[in-house]
Amino acid sequence: MQRPSRGKVFGMFEEQQTDHRVQRKLKVWLKGQRTKHMDWKLEGSTQKAESPVQQGQEGILEETGEDGLPEAFQLLQIDAEGECQEGETLAAGSTAWCSKNVQRKQRHWEKIVAAKKSKRKQEKERRKASRAENPGICPQHSKRFLKALTKEKLLEAKHSGPRLCIDLSMSHHMSKKELSRLAGQIRRLYGSNKKADRPFWICLTGFTTDSPIYEECLRMNDGFSSYLLDITEEDCFSLFPLETLVYLTPDSEHALEDVDLNKVYILGGLVDESIQKKVTFQKAREYCVKTARLPIQEYMVRNHNGKNYHSEILAINQVFDILSTYLETHNWPEALKKGVSSGKGYILRNSVE
Repeated sequence: MQRPSRGKVFGMFEEQQTDHRVQRKLKVWLKGQRTKHMDWKLEGSTQKAESPVQQGQEGILEETGEDGLPEAFQLLQIDAEGECQEGETLAAGSTAWCSKNVQRKQRHWEKIVAAKKSKRKQEKERRKASRAENPGICPQHSKRFLKALTKEKLLEAKHSGPRLCIDLSMSHHMSKKELSRLAGQIRRLYGSNKKADRPFWICLTGFTTDSPIYEECLRMNDGFSSYLLDITEEDCFSLFPLETLVYLTPDSEHALEDVDLNKVYILGGLVDESIQKKVTFQKAREYCVKTARLPIQEYMVRNHNGKNYHSEILAINQVFDILSTYLETHNWPEALKKGVSSGKGYILRNSVE
């Protein structure tokens, strides 16, 4: 067997090295072309680029000629085109990047939204059928309508309704805990007034914006700044004529007989856990203002209990519930039953008999 010459072996080795270098350069070139191709897609370029196959073939022919290289180049071209098509597909549809867990959560959320829409549609059809079957029943109003109706009633009470003042000029007598309780009572009082068929017009007097009670009302009562009521720093005794004022205090000797629309009723904004005697009564006497108490003694009796506790001191929201109920029913027993809780140690006379 004839051995190949040394020059021929060296030529074959050099040819193989050339093939490897060409392939490496070709791979680097194709990678750059893919990057440029994606940039063109993102920028929305409409210019058609020159075929990378033709550029690659020209470069290869210039360097190495045609000895077996086109076949290798075609194989690399097929791989490059496959990768470019895959990149275009991923760019066109982003859902291919989502994991199965994300897709599952998305399908679950779509089911929930579809179920809510279906439920609302069924409820709408049910109400429509109910109105058709019972034409005499008043339809249920929307929240927006009820809110507008409440606002209209409160503004009407400002001109023609009964008036109620809460005297907050004694807040300096109270601790922070007592101020918090008073702010909660104001919130419940305002809520009851909005629900009333015949609301009062409420005025907070002696109420300064730099006082601790103002800060507590803002902190504890959502939307306090938008309450439909009057807020003034003036004292109630200088704001209204003295002959129209009636200070409601449990220390008064006179029982309240009726709610007069021409009078302005005053509630002392005082939560006193230390039980200071006759604070509101003495203040009313200083200004020579008429006082009155709720007719608890006339319509209720003491109930025997284990603690032997009986008190006629009520929170301002409880007093308001009694006044509001009496204004609608003109019935003191029913009104007192609404505001005087069993914990005060009093019950109605009729329940004893």
